[in-house]
Amino acid sequence: MSTIQNVAYQAGVSTSTVSNVLNGRTDRMRCETLARVEAAILALSYRPNRAAQQLKTGNNPMLGLLVPSIANPMYGYIAREIETVAQQKYGHRVMLGNTYRSKEIETGFFDDLLSHGVRGAIMISSQLDEQHLDLVVQRGLVAVSYDRPATPGASPALDHVTVDNAAAARMATEHLINRGHQRLVFATAAGQTMSRREKIRGFLAAAKSAGLADSAHVMEGSKQAGFGDSEMADVGRMLAARIAQDPRRPTGIVAVNDLMAFGLMAGFRDAGLSVPADVSLVGIDGLFLSALMNPGLTTVRLPVPQMASKLVERVIGRMADPSIKPSEFIFQPDLVERESVTAPPEAIRRLA
Repeated sequence: MSTIQNVAYQAGVSTSTVSNVLNGRTDRMRCETLARVEAAILALSYRPNRAAQQLKTGNNPMLGLLVPSIANPMYGYIAREIETVAQQKYGHRVMLGNTYRSKEIETGFFDDLLSHGVRGAIMISSQLDEQHLDLVVQRGLVAVSYDRPATPGASPALDHVTVDNAAAARMATEHLINRGHQRLVFATAAGQTMSRREKIRGFLAAAKSAGLADSAHVMEGSKQAGFGDSEMADVGRMLAARIAQDPRRPTGIVAVNDLMAFGLMAGFRDAGLSVPADVSLVGIDGLFLSALMNPGLTTVRLPVPQMASKLVERVIGRMADPSIKPSEFIFQPDLVERESVTAPPEAIRRLA
């Protein structure tokens, strides 16, 4: 079995240099040195003794990842990307937990992570209030928050990595408006998160800019249980039934996410309506499943691989160098056009 000394000898470096590579402390390392160490690790099939590392440092080379619910395929997608970067680039494994957007559950997970020597965590929560995290950060946890910007005016205690959710919804809404839609709805689940609030803001801003403020509405669907992310498709299906009964139903709908859009598609089919002949629909996420829908779902795609890389880079970088100050990173989405959007029915009839 190879040892860290064998790796150091093969690479022509010190054992401390190999240790820095294994623990993600490579920001100030020369690229050629890093390449030699990584090649030696691969050639010798070296696997570090994690238990010994934890006994020596008090830290566990693992990251915590807290998601609202893995039942939402978007969080599974993000989790896979985070795990890939953490393991392949930094040698860290990922411990996953479902929080259901509960502050109490989040706090409990943080306690567990700290007690097991895990000093870095990525959380996908989008809570309107992050004050419950201050004490955890004070206890030594390095945390990165995904899916919401930093609180304006607050002293940053953790990094924030997010897509521009307002821009995503604005992009989706403008796409419908450009195709001639004037009766618009933003479909979402009841209950506010920071990301949902930002999307609603972008939707309403786009409608107002086009002079459609009076004909653009937000429609919320009630949850059947205490948490909505894992049942977004069901909420969308129920909303579609309500929309179908409206004699002045909207012709263009922006869904809060792709999962909601899938449910809306199913609900309209149940009601005898066709997407896009009767109702055009745009999702937000960019799930690979969107391309498999019939019709293919037009969606605003989030740059998940790039955001996952930044999430892992920040948490491991700040664990290695506490002098790095928390910051905010906002990524831009892009529109993927498919078959779920066309001109509104009345426009098609006029052309017929």
